[in-house]
Amino acid sequence: MKQEQEKIKPLHLKQEELISALPKEIGNVKLDYGHYPGRDLYSDGSIEDELLAIVKNSSRVEFPKIIEEKGSWPILYHLSPLRANIVDFLPIGKEHKVLEIGSGCGAITDKLSEKAGEVTCVELSAKRSHINAYRNQDRDNITIHVGNFSDIEPKLPSDYDFVCLIGVFEYANSYMQTKTPYEDFLKIMHKHVKNNGSLVIAIENKFGLKYFAGCKEDHVGTYFSGLEGYPEGGSARTFTRSGLERIMKNCDIDEYSFYYPYPDYKFPTVIYSDKRLPQVGELTNNMRNFDRDRMLLFNEKYVFDGIITDKLFDIFTNSYMVIIGKQPETIYAKYSNDRAEEYMLRTELTETKTGKEIRKIPLTPDAKTHVKKMEHYYDALTMRYAGSGLSINACKWLEDAGYAVFPYEKGRTLEALLDECLERDDMDGFYRLFDKYLEYISFNEERAVTDYDLIFANILVDGDQWTVIDYEWTKEEKISSKEIAFRAVYCYILEEEKRNKLNLDYIIKKLSITPAEADEYREKELKFQKSVTGKRKSMGEIRATIGTYSVDPKMLMERYLQEILDKRIQVYVNSGNGFSEEESYYLPDVYVEENLIEAEIPFDGNVTQLRVDPADRCCIVKIKTMLVNGQAVPMNKKYLITNGKALENDTYVFATGDPNMTVMVSELPMSGENTLSVELEIAYLPEGIAAGMATGKKGFFR
Repeated sequence: MKQEQEKIKPLHLKQEELISALPKEIGNVKLDYGHYPGRDLYSDGSIEDELLAIVKNSSRVEFPKIIEEKGSWPILYHLSPLRANIVDFLPIGKEHKVLEIGSGCGAITDKLSEKAGEVTCVELSAKRSHINAYRNQDRDNITIHVGNFSDIEPKLPSDYDFVCLIGVFEYANSYMQTKTPYEDFLKIMHKHVKNNGSLVIAIENKFGLKYFAGCKEDHVGTYFSGLEGYPEGGSARTFTRSGLERIMKNCDIDEYSFYYPYPDYKFPTVIYSDKRLPQVGELTNNMRNFDRDRMLLFNEKYVFDGIITDKLFDIFTNSYMVIIGKQPETIYAKYSNDRAEEYMLRTELTETKTGKEIRKIPLTPDAKTHVKKMEHYYDALTMRYAGSGLSINACKWLEDAGYAVFPYEKGRTLEALLDECLERDDMDGFYRLFDKYLEYISFNEERAVTDYDLIFANILVDGDQWTVIDYEWTKEEKISSKEIAFRAVYCYILEEEKRNKLNLDYIIKKLSITPAEADEYREKELKFQKSVTGKRKSMGEIRATIGTYSVDPKMLMERYLQEILDKRIQVYVNSGNGFSEEESYYLPDVYVEENLIEAEIPFDGNVTQLRVDPADRCCIVKIKTMLVNGQAVPMNKKYLITNGKALENDTYVFATGDPNMTVMVSELPMSGENTLSVELEIAYLPEGIAAGMATGKKGFFR
């Protein structure tokens, strides 16, 4: 026993020396290794070294460019500022303490430390903690505890204003070795929340629509795993809304609110709640397969529209965000932070004691000027449209709060009303609405102030009241109403293929727009979009750079079925009346290998000719065996006639979609019951290649 202890002692010292050599501070970030086991128990491999090098040598503002250049899912996932949208809208202030479990490489820590007074992180991996610390080294309010959760947790205080489990709750089975790990994990985390504090959970929905539509399950990477109840196991488990509610009920938690990050909680652009659910037509951004290839089983936008209509969105949303505790004032948040720095903002709907209001909040110092101008735009546009019947939603900039506020207006968007007209083929109704729109926007056209983004979605209609609710892109210059109307229609059609039924030529004629003007307006729109995005790539462009594929199984199925049809072997029988479809049949199960068929074809003594069609497409056929009653069929025109070109004595190329070979069985010894035995090797060809081979063009045979 003494000898064994002596063997262990050097290892223990080596571990202590290794831990003591780790940095206790990186910049202003503090790291605590009091419960670190001395080695990382999990790792994503070399990508973590690459991430560490990036955050050591690059600042936050450089991350978007690096993401675009690398074209890598892990780089996008860990460095994208859009990850932080999931917590950005939470009412976290400098007076608050925040606990983040599973902080990883710091994508969420970044935003939490920007908002809060103090952030405590718990993370098992030292390397990931170092990535977190380097990317946030300018923040002096972060402490990262490195080590196993079960060792660190008992030492944590119970006075946190916010406890965040972002992409963590699904792994509770790894944190808790109990029979009820999710309930036990939730109880433990809840006790660290102070009175009137909040516990925040973000997690995938087990029944998220994207999984039905053909996305692979996020954690195990296979199709339909969550939907089927994880039959192949794995450490993660996701839940439906009722499943999460059942867990909370088992923990005696009854104060909570559900939010719905869209498209999902990883890169949310909009966050809905039960008090502001999505409306028909809003959920169009569904191609989110950055990490894996996916199937496209159906158009999620149209299915979401039906789900919304039937009030089932909370069942099929892709992700949940559960806030345990008092519900925040914000009941809806929409992010516009995939833009140039000076235009980044968050639009939110809040419920205050005095009622609902809309807020536009700048997300960068540079964007403050942009948002602040909206109050001036309100005054200018109100003056232009005074007396027109078109009202402008009032704006007030609150200097102390640092955002602009707007009254919450009721009504339906003009876009939705136009869509309804198209759906019921009411073109008269569509053009009546469009004519009224054109009348309104043309009012006082000579004024040097124009809302360039006066699209249909930015106008609310409530009876006879038409209200412009978003005029962010107002220009203090004169722009013709026909250009504004053209842009509105152009954007309207581009956003939805069902709108292609709209006669754009009619509208262009109505607006008296020449082809040259239309080209000019499209070019201006392209330049405008580039100015807004700051030449950044969209998430769709980044997805294309990463190189994942979206495959339509319906198309593959049609191709596969056509291939089966094309490869069918059809036999025609001539008993003296010629060949006919009525006297033909298909041979089942004749492929013994992918390109090899073997068949025994019986025929009676009245048959004079047997025709074998080896396919319904261009092909090359090598006759390996062709016997009648065991006797070889001679390869000459007395016994075998084909519509193919002979390449060799027993090989033919068919440059036709109806290849055939006719065996003159009456020229061969027969009896009452006979058999044609064939063994054919077939290679299928594109029509052009088959035609070239059949005409004997040089290059095909030498």
